[in-house]
Amino acid sequence: MGHVTAENLARSFGEIKAVAGIDLDIEKGEIFGFLGPNGAGKSTTVRMLTTLLRPTSGKGTVAGHDVVDDADAVRRAIGVALQDAAIDPLMTGRELIHLQAVLHGIGKAETAEREERLLSTVGLTKAADRRVATYSGGMRRRLDLALGLVHEPEVLFLDEPTAGLDPNSRIALWDEVRKLNSQFGTTVFLTTQYMEEADRLAARIAIIDNGRIVAEGTPAKLKAEVGEPSLRVSLQNPGDKERAISVLGDFGNEVPDSDGYISIRLSGGASKVGAVSRALDDAGLEIEGLELHAPSLDDVFQKATGRRLEGAEDEAPAPEEAR
Repeated sequence: MGHVTAENLARSFGEIKAVAGIDLDIEKGEIFGFLGPNGAGKSTTVRMLTTLLRPTSGKGTVAGHDVVDDADAVRRAIGVALQDAAIDPLMTGRELIHLQAVLHGIGKAETAEREERLLSTVGLTKAADRRVATYSGGMRRRLDLALGLVHEPEVLFLDEPTAGLDPNSRIALWDEVRKLNSQFGTTVFLTTQYMEEADRLAARIAIIDNGRIVAEGTPAKLKAEVGEPSLRVSLQNPGDKERAISVLGDFGNEVPDSDGYISIRLSGGASKVGAVSRALDDAGLEIEGLELHAPSLDDVFQKATGRRLEGAEDEAPAPEEAR
């Protein structure tokens, strides 16, 4: 049996099936990515596996303990950093870690040692005695990590850990997750809506949509199953879109894309880009840009669901202090 498992795990809210019967089997020491759009069922799944929400049906286990029958044992085995975690802004980072250790019944000497080690692990040693109100978003998320690790859990659940962070803060937090996984052998269950995050961090991923798992495997395997790369075309005159679609249809099937772009699955890849460009030119269509993309996890999501992951191409937020 895996370190984290789900067997036909489901949760309904009235007539709404938030999670419609999923199966998971996550190995000890693995970083597992749970990828999907907002409202897909990611957070509901995490809340069931962390004993915060009782399943409507099915079974879940964490570290060998049933999430319903052995809820107390599950809670002792896990660390959790949820999206909506409340952190007292008037306390310092050190005080919050100390309080967490006291709540877990850790002795005074051991608490002092863990405080310093965890603050160093998440890069907050210099900010340890500042009030959390002065922390940037990236610093708060890394403090969340430290708080979740105080009692040295076997499994760490991270629910959208980098949502809303700028790219630099996101990369810094990824580094911390890799570090804690390699140093402590912690099993990490990571939910995210960011393709790159799942690709960069997770050894395996499951994609959830409308409460059901629609794809599962290593990122490399899932991308390989998509097949050909995609060619994205942007036109100088958006009114030419229908004519361009007709021309591009000779080279590959259209795939969904955001407004202002046309994308096709291009058999032959780079060797065919010149022919596409000439065909568009011969048709009197003025091209603003051609971009060839190797298969991505967004393509995997599109293949499984028929649409792109909502927000996958949103612009990054304005930069904030990373540390």
